Amino acid sequence: MSNQPHEGYDPYGQPQQQPQAWPGQQQPYDDPYAAQQYPQHQQYQQHPQQPQHPQHTQYTQQWQGQTWETQTHQPVTAAAEETAYLPPQGYAAPAPEAAAPEAPAPDSGYGPATVAGNTRVTDAQRARAEGRSPIIEPGMQPAALTALLGLLLAGAAAIGTYALLVPLVALQAVTAAGWFRLNGMWPARQGIALGFAGALAADAALLVSGRSPSAILGTLGVWVLLSLVLQLRSHADPDERMYGLMATVAAAALAIVAGGYLAADADAVTVGAVAVAVAVLARALVPPPRTVASVVVALLAAAGAGSAVGTLTDLGTHGAFLGAGAGACALIGHRVASYDYPSRFVHFTAGVALPLSAAAPAVYVLGRALA
Repeated sequence: MSNQPHEGYDPYGQPQQQPQAWPGQQQPYDDPYAAQQYPQHQQYQQHPQQPQHPQHTQYTQQWQGQTWETQTHQPVTAAAEETAYLPPQGYAAPAPEAAAPEAPAPDSGYGPATVAGNTRVTDAQRARAEGRSPIIEPGMQPAALTALLGLLLAGAAAIGTYALLVPLVALQAVTAAGWFRLNGMWPARQGIALGFAGALAADAALLVSGRSPSAILGTLGVWVLLSLVLQLRSHADPDERMYGLMATVAAAALAIVAGGYLAADADAVTVGAVAVAVAVLARALVPPPRTVASVVVALLAAAGAGSAVGTLTDLGTHGAFLGAGAGACALIGHRVASYDYPSRFVHFTAGVALPLSAAAPAVYVLGRALA
């Protein structure tokens, strides 16, 4: 500890700056002859070399016992002893097997063994693993039901407004139920009932207002606000409430917008509904791998059907444009119902209703423009 005594050195030779001794300890500089012959710095350097002097020995031992290094080494040593017995943090823990699992057998239908057990492989996951598209279209049976419902709409529109309400209400109910099932929310009776109630309210507003399209917009705004209030009162998690809000608003919007058949001209409804029926049937007849070809064939068939039916109405050859527009919207709704390996129930609800519901705005707008 040869460097520690320099704390008491005074370069100006003032004796009052010398360190004071502790109680019961004599002054370290008690040699008057050494103080007269040597400077203070030399006197201070001689103390460690005279251990025989009892006074210097006592001072050196006590001074070393109170040094800064002694005080700081003790807590460091204690901390090291305390932490020496801590278990290793994650280095010796057994890690789960990270090896890539082997692909399941083609006919097993189950995934690889996991810690939690075997997991069922869905059709969408199997299709992605095999490099195939996970999209399955509704097929011929839902397309036939869509064509049947479209023909009912076309015939009812030719009869009268109240006759049109019967197939229209059925279309709106299937639309609300199919959209919730398409989003994986079932049973969702509250949301389905809310969307269907909005469709009925829009129909009633259309009849009262003389089939004014503003009734659809007003009902849609009220139902969006009502859906928001109901979801805010829910006790579910925030993510689930947001997901439920989006599904409820979309289902109500599609069901209400389907009321556009009631607001459109009767001839436009007849031409558009027939065009949708033909487009969906043509889309289902062409094999799924030929997507582009089937879309082109469906659009041409819808335009031809619209032109043919338009000659029987006041639209004439302009029915081809209306048929093509309604057929394009119907194909969009058909594609939405085919999303990511939906179940059979989705095919017979959303797959049937969405093509007709999506075509309702085109029927109203093009019918008013071409009339």
